[in-house]
Amino acid sequence: MKKILTPLFAVSILILTALAPAIGQTHNLIVISNAKGAPTELSNKELVSVMRGEKQRWNDGTRISVALMKSSTSAGEETSQKIYGMTGDEVNKFWLALVFQGKAKAPVFFNSANELETFILQTPGAIGIVEGSPDIKSKTTIVDGKKTL
Repeated sequence: MKKILTPLFAVSILILTALAPAIGQTHNLIVISNAKGAPTELSNKELVSVMRGEKQRWNDGTRISVALMKSSTSAGEETSQKIYGMTGDEVNKFWLALVFQGKAKAPVFFNSANELETFILQTPGAIGIVEGSPDIKSKTTIVDGKKTL
């Protein structure tokens, strides 16, 4: 029995070592927004309030449009966890309930960061969260003094 467990233990260690970089891996999520409406800086509390549909208008009166990556994307799932404290499916149900109750306008969901950024650039008051990349053209919103979440 001991002869079987030793190779099995060694193989298990090799597999875990190979997977270690992927386990718990986080992405550089950044908040981007349209030049009209959204401030250049927000507190995390303010961001969560906006992303949860609690705040509906920016200080200048511009209507807030929330843009999210679909929960089937890594950025969408991570946003669900970091901002909402939920899984992607739970976030979808959360928004469905808010919209059904007439409490908020539904966010727009995207498959790619490029699509989301195009929406942000074209929609006054829009705000969204994407994985950071050097080719982002939108205004980056600083959260609690940081460029990434």
